[in-house]
Amino acid sequence: MRSIHFHGSRIVKTGIAIFLTGVICDWFGWPPVFAVITAIVTIEPTVSDSIKKGIVRFPASAIGSAYAVFFISLFGNSPITYTLAAVFTILTCYKLKLHAGLLVATLTSVAMVEVIHSNYLIAFFIRLGTTTVGLTVSTLVNMIVFRPDYRQDIAKNIQTIGARAGSILEHTFRTVLFDAAADRKADGIPIHQLTQDIRKTEVLLRYQRDESSLHPLIGGDKDELLLAERQLLYLHNLDYHLGNLLQVPIRSLAWTEAERAVIMDAVAALADDLQHAAEYDAERHNAQLKAITDLFWEDNEELTKHNYIHPTKFPPELIILYELVTIYDLVDRYYNPESPAGSVQPG
Repeated sequence: MRSIHFHGSRIVKTGIAIFLTGVICDWFGWPPVFAVITAIVTIEPTVSDSIKKGIVRFPASAIGSAYAVFFISLFGNSPITYTLAAVFTILTCYKLKLHAGLLVATLTSVAMVEVIHSNYLIAFFIRLGTTTVGLTVSTLVNMIVFRPDYRQDIAKNIQTIGARAGSILEHTFRTVLFDAAADRKADGIPIHQLTQDIRKTEVLLRYQRDESSLHPLIGGDKDELLLAERQLLYLHNLDYHLGNLLQVPIRSLAWTEAERAVIMDAVAALADDLQHAAEYDAERHNAQLKAITDLFWEDNEELTKHNYIHPTKFPPELIILYELVTIYDLVDRYYNPESPAGSVQPG
């Protein structure tokens, strides 16, 4: 739904920018094609990006126009003019690090060859004028029409990612505890997809921060964005620890069926916390964590009791419990971002 809405709004804004740009250029008696090209590429996901890239595209277009005028004066309308204008525009923009303006500058340079026949200096300044019109109109349209606002999408994505993380968590532990022969590579696919969804939401968060810096009226959402940023960080860490679980050797776990059931009950409750945010109970969460922490220290004590063995690697049981305790801590901070870091770590 968001993808359809996002692309739909950009299409509408692009159409409006093209129409207004054409009207203004007709009013000045300028050819609108160059302004329209600029307007099309200047509609960005955020107003901030439109302004930043517009600042780059204007000098890049000036460079392309200058090369077009120069080579037309030397060779007229010929294949070598198109070639040299395009190549020198690309090289100069690349050298000056005007990467965001390289495409529009090259298109402007090549398109100018066909329409300039005399009055080269006047044509050059007209090109600068049309570029200015295209940049200005598209930026204003982006700012006024369907102003980018990603806050609802960010909140919805975080809730969805949390719920999916809960499902993946439960499935991963069920595999670790009861299905050692399962295809663990296949289990990595949903974790990888979860990582991609987190990164996409981080992009939306960056867009919204940029928008907030340009719109004082919505500047009060800084706390909301900070909360979302912290929650995404905890989800990212949770995703990382889920991936760690897939690397643990699980063919010889020493737990009894009763101990596995205790762990699975705690995991199921934790997954339910992630899937139903409104029902999260901090006291119940901490009680479940205590049961797992006690089991962690029992296993740790059993390991250190025979210290003459001097194992070079931690046993899988200890690693699995450590990952689970860490995930509990992350979920606690996910719902209570102001809680002290590591407040539920064992010890």
